[in-house]
Amino acid sequence: MDLSIIIPLFNEEESLPELSEWIARVINNNGWSFEIIMIDDGSTDTSWEVIEKLSAENSYVKGIRFQRNYGKAAALNEGFKASQGDVVITMDADLQDSPDEIPELRRMIIEDKYDLVSGWKKKRYDNTFTKNLPSKLFNAAARKSSGIQLNDFNCGLKAYRKKVIKCIEVYGEMHRYIPVLAKWAGFRKIGEKVVEHRPRKYGTTKFGWERFINGFLDLATITFISKFGKRPMHFFGLYGTLFFLIGLISCGYLCVAKLHYADNFSLTNRPAFYLAMTTMIMGLQLFLAGFIAELVSRNSSERNTYLIEKKIGV
Repeated sequence: MDLSIIIPLFNEEESLPELSEWIARVINNNGWSFEIIMIDDGSTDTSWEVIEKLSAENSYVKGIRFQRNYGKAAALNEGFKASQGDVVITMDADLQDSPDEIPELRRMIIEDKYDLVSGWKKKRYDNTFTKNLPSKLFNAAARKSSGIQLNDFNCGLKAYRKKVIKCIEVYGEMHRYIPVLAKWAGFRKIGEKVVEHRPRKYGTTKFGWERFINGFLDLATITFISKFGKRPMHFFGLYGTLFFLIGLISCGYLCVAKLHYADNFSLTNRPAFYLAMTTMIMGLQLFLAGFIAELVSRNSSERNTYLIEKKIGV
């Protein structure tokens, strides 16, 4: 199969028929084989009924329905598992991503040999204060920490070589940083394409103010995981040992001073004694945190297990 189009969605009943028809028209004009996989992330409207109707009318439409809302990353992860196309393209369901971009994205993967191509919504129709400014801050921080020179990490319109999406796991809220996950997996040729950003035609945005806080927390998480995800003891153990040694040396110094000055030196009346004890305790706690993190990282077999209520064609 040439193409898999993965569309995560939440309460987008109005846009789905128009979007699927538009995608099919663009791809059929190029003569490629394809599938459209729609992942209903626990919608409370009639989105799933629309997907069922589209699937009954068109064999290329497939669906996955979550039993509850898990988030975009979970939806993408399940879509990646189900996809069969040599090139995989993700896009949002709100018609703000244009299917007319599909041919060029596919060409960059097939002919230019990119592993991943990320869209860049250079001209946006979003509110500058609530979206553009925070987005620029996130992207600048992500570029600095990852070394990947992309202008729009969070753009939902992306194209992947099949091998890329079969080698990465997307969990939590890490959909914003899929290029970083791909880089960790060893895929270095990551490109960018300026894409059209269209005004929202139906409904309202599903993201609130919490996405700004989550973005910074995700960046901190992904930066830590990139360096210490497989070896957390190297982080916690290093600083735990350092803190413990500082406290131990301080305690040793105070004990020697006590022996030297005898009755004129009181340990328990000196703030330095309590600081030294606190530093030793912190060191032990950090070391134990590293040990527990090692156990967790080696036994998290259910990290990407989700309750899926129904499937169609996958």
